[in-house]
Amino acid sequence: MKKLETREDIEQLVNSFYTKVIKDEKIASFFTDIAKVDWEQHLPKMYSFWESILFGQMTYKGNPMGAHFPVNEIKAMEQEHFERWLELWTQTIEENFAGENADLAIYKAQNIAKLMAFKMEIARRL
Repeated sequence: MKKLETREDIEQLVNSFYTKVIKDEKIASFFTDIAKVDWEQHLPKMYSFWESILFGQMTYKGNPMGAHFPVNEIKAMEQEHFERWLELWTQTIEENFAGENADLAIYKAQNIAKLMAFKMEIARRL
C-alpha cells in the first residue's frame, strides 16, 4: 500500500473521497443541494487544507467552521452526518494509503468530525 506523502497523494485522496460523498444518500445533499459546492473552487481548498494539516505546509487560507454554519441553518448537520463523513474518509484512506500520515489523516478527521458536530449542535441551540 502506498504512503501518503505528497500533495499529489492528497489530491488523489480528496478526489476519491468526494467521489464517494456526492453519491452518498446520507450526506450528498449537504454538498450538492444546500451548499451547491463549486467543485473547481472547493477541491483545491481541500487539497491545501489537508496539506496544511498533514505536512505543515501553510497553504490553506480559510475558515472551515464558518463555512458550515450557513448550511447548518438550512438543514441540521447532526452527529450521524459527521460520522458518515468520517466513515467515508477513513474508508477512502484505507483503500489507498498506509503509514503514519494515513493514520494521522484519520486521527485528524476524527477530531474535526467531533468538533464540527459539537459546534453545529451548539449553534442550533442558540
